[in-house]
Amino acid sequence: MNTMASTGLQHEEPLLFEYQHTDADSISLPGVDDALPVSLQAHCRQQAAGIPGLAEPESVRHFVRLSQWNHGIESGFYPLGSCTMKYNPRVNEQLVRLPGLAHVHPDQPDDTVQGLLALLHGLQQALGEIVGLPHVTLQPAAGAHGELTGMMLIRAALDARGESHRRTVLIPDSAHGTNPASASLCGMRCVELKSGSDGRLDLDALDAALDGDVAALMLTNPNTAGVFERNIADICARVHAAGGFVYGDGANLNALIGKARPGDMGIDCLHINVHKTFSTPHGGGGPGGGPVAVNDALAPFLPVPRIIREGETYRLQHTDGQSIGHVLGSIGQVGVLLRAWAYILAFGREKLHLIAEDAVLNANYVLARLQDAYDVPFPGLCKHECLLTDHRQEKQGIKTLDIAKRLIDMGFHPMTVYFPLIVHGAMLIEPTETESKATLDAFCDAMLEIAAACEAGDTAALHEAPVLPFRQRLDETTAARKPVLTWPQTEQA
Repeated sequence: MNTMASTGLQHEEPLLFEYQHTDADSISLPGVDDALPVSLQAHCRQQAAGIPGLAEPESVRHFVRLSQWNHGIESGFYPLGSCTMKYNPRVNEQLVRLPGLAHVHPDQPDDTVQGLLALLHGLQQALGEIVGLPHVTLQPAAGAHGELTGMMLIRAALDARGESHRRTVLIPDSAHGTNPASASLCGMRCVELKSGSDGRLDLDALDAALDGDVAALMLTNPNTAGVFERNIADICARVHAAGGFVYGDGANLNALIGKARPGDMGIDCLHINVHKTFSTPHGGGGPGGGPVAVNDALAPFLPVPRIIREGETYRLQHTDGQSIGHVLGSIGQVGVLLRAWAYILAFGREKLHLIAEDAVLNANYVLARLQDAYDVPFPGLCKHECLLTDHRQEKQGIKTLDIAKRLIDMGFHPMTVYFPLIVHGAMLIEPTETESKATLDAFCDAMLEIAAACEAGDTAALHEAPVLPFRQRLDETTAARKPVLTWPQTEQA
């Protein structure tokens, strides 16, 4: 008998990722054995489809069992830094499933979807106001897609003013990893800028890189170390003086909502990860949404179609001579966008700032409880996420990965590990605004227990962890160097 240590459940069948048996079929359909018309016989399968012969109870139990092997936001704290894996209100799930929203088609005539267009137009206006950049497209389907769209807008603006030679994009080493990929896809040449000892962009490095070929600076603020770029206004002014644009990676907007606006800092273009900042369950590849907000200089190049309000009527404008065109086959990831609008409306203009205040408070509470037990590479207040390292624990032979694996046995999903790359042994923790003090205390208690075990030299459990889940510690080096990217139907393991 196999035992699932993480849940205490037992099952008489082998606990396999794939599950089937060869007993008699569990589904009976009347008339399927009758002879088919001659016209259809040529289309019949010549071999069995290989569909498992499972009854409904067996199928349901199998998939529920698989789900119990995974950790999700509904089963526990999910402190992935720079990912904003917050709990999402279930009322938003109910709202986006209303028939009038869930059953519309992207190509319906405008006069049949006035309610939907009104909602999306309202979201556009709200996002523009929140970030201080009044012109918004909802089309991009993810954060990286928003980055690509933003860089296309900047390239179009440079071409329009006769400066097509500008193709250099400056990217700090603290930026998100998709930034250079997005710029490269637009034919740009990426130049990395080093951070200073405080984790912020080095102004001397910026000045040295600014020349007549610079198209843009791509800047994440707060950056991936959870540090706010306090020289942001000066940074933007220097880039603008050199003739470039400033692109803002809005993935960490969680720290600023209702408190500060990137547009007021000098940012020209910003993507907003509404699935992270507001309210959509994400991870595993989607779904997502990455609306892009811009200033007046970039507005003429925004994608089409655009949602236009004329009195009390809404329509889609499908053509514009300066537009970069379509970046998505529809007006956006509607379900994701509506969840975000519902989350914004739930707080309202008067309370929206609580998102940032609670997120920053939670991160600094975690930092305050753990800073005496773990190394803090950039001391001082953090924003929405705090950064620790394994510097102290490494002296006892314990590394970040060991700490992360031990957390699994203690009932917590690990934080983001070894990122940002500019910090050795990094542990990036983002509690978000949705976690309670009790949850944060339980997580911090576990981290302190691990640190105390390291200090006492009691490290055996950390080297072996995790031992409780269905899958124990994997050979991650081999998995990275020799990945198995397919699952043969004949293989069961």
